[in-house]
Amino acid sequence: MSSPFTKTLEHHGLVAGFCKEIRLAQIIDQALGVSDKRNISFGQLFVAMIINGLGFTGRTLHMYSEYFEDKPLERLIAPGIEPEHINDDALGRCLDALYEKGVSALYQTLGEAVVKHLDLPCDSVHLDSTSFHYDGQGRPAEDEFNCIQVAKGYSREHRPELNQVILNLICENQSGIPVYMKPSSGNTNDMEGFKKIVKSHIQSLKAAQASRYLVADAALYVKESIVHLDAINQLFITRVPQTLNEAKSLIAQAHQLDFVDISDGYQGVWHETSYGDVAQKWLLVCSEQARKREGHNLDKRMLKQFEQGRKSFKKLGQQEFACQEDAKQALAQWEVKQPYLMVDSQINKVPVYAGAGRPSQDKQPKREYYHITGSLYTGLAKRQDALKQLGLFIIASNDLADDLSMEKILSTYKSQQSVEKGFRFLKSPDFLTSAIYLKKPERIEALLMVMTSCLMVYASLEHQIRKQLKVQNRYFPDMKKKPSQNPTARWVFQCFQGVTLLYIEGKELVVNLKERQKIIIDCLGSEYQHIYY
Repeated sequence: MSSPFTKTLEHHGLVAGFCKEIRLAQIIDQALGVSDKRNISFGQLFVAMIINGLGFTGRTLHMYSEYFEDKPLERLIAPGIEPEHINDDALGRCLDALYEKGVSALYQTLGEAVVKHLDLPCDSVHLDSTSFHYDGQGRPAEDEFNCIQVAKGYSREHRPELNQVILNLICENQSGIPVYMKPSSGNTNDMEGFKKIVKSHIQSLKAAQASRYLVADAALYVKESIVHLDAINQLFITRVPQTLNEAKSLIAQAHQLDFVDISDGYQGVWHETSYGDVAQKWLLVCSEQARKREGHNLDKRMLKQFEQGRKSFKKLGQQEFACQEDAKQALAQWEVKQPYLMVDSQINKVPVYAGAGRPSQDKQPKREYYHITGSLYTGLAKRQDALKQLGLFIIASNDLADDLSMEKILSTYKSQQSVEKGFRFLKSPDFLTSAIYLKKPERIEALLMVMTSCLMVYASLEHQIRKQLKVQNRYFPDMKKKPSQNPTARWVFQCFQGVTLLYIEGKELVVNLKERQKIIIDCLGSEYQHIYY
């Protein structure tokens, strides 16, 4: 008779249960194909990577077999699956197959399945991007024509010395579940990346999700993109770059406009425009919270720009100009670049004589030049203008319907935070990792799809748990042991620590299962009960 032994179940059963619910492995296998020559299918390997990714251990690919040695794979994935089947060769082939199929299109299929399963309305979808830096040894190959390039670019992590890749996500507004993902090369800026997504993919996504609004930050607001969105009848809500002349003009006259209250701490006023020949309306918003926050930084910003202006004026005063007009033009160009600084200036003619010593009164200079002198100061009027413009931003939409109220456009735009929340999750030290270690750009693209799928499963589980607790009028204790119907998935996962599968005398017994864990299992339904009971 064999000795009793245990395997770790914990929260992995929740992750596996959701993958079974949406038939994730079957969707991947249908796309990539199944072979009798493999002990484990690509779909099952994909589920294994998600279970590992949401195990919050940060293990790299070659450590997967070791990771699964104490996991009940027959319950989590399928009977007959052994840890040695989940090795680096098998995982590498799976990543290659994902890339060859096209990760964005394949992920969109997964996103559609999840949205349909959860019956989400998708009133709006939100577009944003982030970067992941590359920490592998050596430089990844870049000779493939179609794959992304791992390259230096603007780093959101303030690590410009590192190579990176970009991940663009489109998430639904209710639970922040990604419905589309697109990897891009590390040197791609948001405006170019968003333009390509709008041009190539938004129409198919609109047909699949039937979302009313596409929401994004100011990187979306370029003429080419908004013209294309309007042409395909896609409504957008996006922030307007304050570098536009019309935006600057509107903000400059904000103190003359009649703002009305929107919600706590927010006021707004409508402005009609046809920027890019697209009829739209702008909402100029004044945020009291942002005004206070920016007010604290105004003095620091003015002091910093004063010092920069002082240095640049000193260099200007060291220049020699051939004529007075040249000096005036240079001074005017300097003044345009100073948002707060003013100058009491003089342009002086300076004669240059041949020879050393003081020239005689009747001696003529061999040449003359002009130079600029002056005293610098900060104009109080400019400071007052700056104070008036604090806390102001503009939201644009091509939805001209009367039912698009100030409150709705503002709340819809603010739900853009759901994408940023997903990025914070992906970059959390508890998750896979914020850095990429794979050498092949093709596999990096595929790994980004796996990471996005982990976020999809995590956000979907959180949505399901909260929804079912409310539907069934049940409660789950929070960290302070108070009843709650809105626990985070992370907290629920932590509460499943210690749940173990005991193998004894040919039987399997789940041990350390407490009442609070049974609440979650019973709320989620039969797939989860089959794993835990």
